[in-house]
Amino acid sequence: MSLFLDLVDRVLSHEGGYVNDPNDPGGETKWGISKRSYPHLNIKDLTRQDAIAIYQRDFWQRVQGDKLPVPFVFQALDAAVNHGIGNAVRWMQRAAGVADDGVIGPVTLAAVARQEPADLVLLFNAERLEFYAKLQTFDYYGRGWTRRVAKNLRFAAQDN
Repeated sequence: MSLFLDLVDRVLSHEGGYVNDPNDPGGETKWGISKRSYPHLNIKDLTRQDAIAIYQRDFWQRVQGDKLPVPFVFQALDAAVNHGIGNAVRWMQRAAGVADDGVIGPVTLAAVARQEPADLVLLFNAERLEFYAKLQTFDYYGRGWTRRVAKNLRFAAQDN
């Protein structure tokens, strides 16, 4: 649990407080939790602790953070939060050289474990950058997104 708590602080350093940007397809957002993904939540009143609980339940557990290599797990968590579980898992699978079916099972976990963690981080973030570049909102948000990946690569250097 302490690894998750350390890593979620990093995610929260990327995700700010309350925002309701009309250009953001996620709509109203706080701590990176969007109204689009959680329509039943009162986003404006969401606490940091509530956001952490959501990250633990809906993102960390779903990417199987406890089973991923420590030098890589933050990358998977951050991408799952920013792009959704499906995208993060498919990028992980592509980086590990297995079929990108979006399901983390024994084949994916074994392939991830066989990869050199630094290579996994690089290949994964290459997928992420290519995804960003294809988005229609890249001209508006792209500078911030690429800074996020740059910061994540610096975290990866610390984690190795």
